[in-house]
Amino acid sequence: MLNKFTIDDLNLTDKKILLRCDFNVPMKYNKIIDNKRIKEAIPTIEKLINSNSKLVICSHLGKPNAYDINLSLKPIAEELSNLLNKKIIFIDDSNVIGPITREKIKNIKSGEIILLENTRFRSEETKNIDEFSKELSNNFDIYINDAFGSSHRKHCSTYGVAKFIKETAIGYLIQKEINFLGKALESPSRPFVAILGGAKVSDKINVIENLLDKVDILIIGGGMAYTFFKAKGYNIGKSLLEEDKVEFARNVLEKADKKNIKLLLPIDNVVVKEFKEDANFKTTKSSEIQSDDIGVDIGEKTQKLFCDALKDAKTIILNGPMGVFEFENFSRGTFSIIKTLSELDAITIIGGGDSASAVNQFGFVNKMTHISTGGGASLEFLEGKELPGISIIKNKF
Repeated sequence: MLNKFTIDDLNLTDKKILLRCDFNVPMKYNKIIDNKRIKEAIPTIEKLINSNSKLVICSHLGKPNAYDINLSLKPIAEELSNLLNKKIIFIDDSNVIGPITREKIKNIKSGEIILLENTRFRSEETKNIDEFSKELSNNFDIYINDAFGSSHRKHCSTYGVAKFIKETAIGYLIQKEINFLGKALESPSRPFVAILGGAKVSDKINVIENLLDKVDILIIGGGMAYTFFKAKGYNIGKSLLEEDKVEFARNVLEKADKKNIKLLLPIDNVVVKEFKEDANFKTTKSSEIQSDDIGVDIGEKTQKLFCDALKDAKTIILNGPMGVFEFENFSRGTFSIIKTLSELDAITIIGGGDSASAVNQFGFVNKMTHISTGGGASLEFLEGKELPGISIIKNKF
């Protein structure tokens, strides 16, 4: 993937450029809750500004398939303008690329920035329909993809447009994501530890299989641990279970043993009788979960076990929380792991999604080596898959 043309390989001066960013940020009442993804786009945008290009930016927000005023990119334009201290021309166009928008793009001057309306206001976007890709790509000299978090999707603005614009490249954010995630998978400093959490084994099957061939230690927590407990013959009560993945979990345990990979599961768990924020809770051994127990976090002994296993690591990937971290009483396991990561002299990579949210919630953003902007994209990258939005970019040789 590092063979792709980058933003530094092209002559950008006076060129009309379509830049795909990932401005799919969390919103509440039309206010941006977390602007990290917008901030991450700034280096690429500033490079294009300084190159005196004619810049048009596009992105999606949320999951509309028609116009929805609550998912307009207008608040994004305002935030971007504040961050850049520069005027952003926002096109309020429910058609995204209607006649007025096309006229504005046609007459854009060097140094100006236009932000298009939410690309998913057009239903063709997610279906990768060529007609919409052609509309978006019309009259552009260069297409640059810097939307890592959307690059696992074959959509018009992440994939289709690249077929109709002569010069293509990746931006600085995608370069950074590839450098960190790619190096961790291909040539990590060792010991290399992967910590996988979250609710479902099914979400991480390919990641587990790919990492089993690369890591020295694999730590499994969160809801997915209970499927592994079931594979070991434990009673898991009413905890999360994917019955159809028990055999897979059993095979993973056997494979790790044969490969001499240390695979760590929780040895104690915080359990409740009712799944609610203020539920009474207790800690119990993994082998002693009762029939009416629901596992919601790792216990203190597991926290120590996991954190001790991290102390000598040189490369660590965290993908998924250890428990229901959104509830304060059940956030201690996730907090302990993230706090330990923040204190280590190691490359610490946070795999986007809930993991990134937890790091942000606990205030350790500046203590991590790299926090991926991609949830699903990070997962697919860790699975060893080629992301369509990156694969479509032209190779240097």
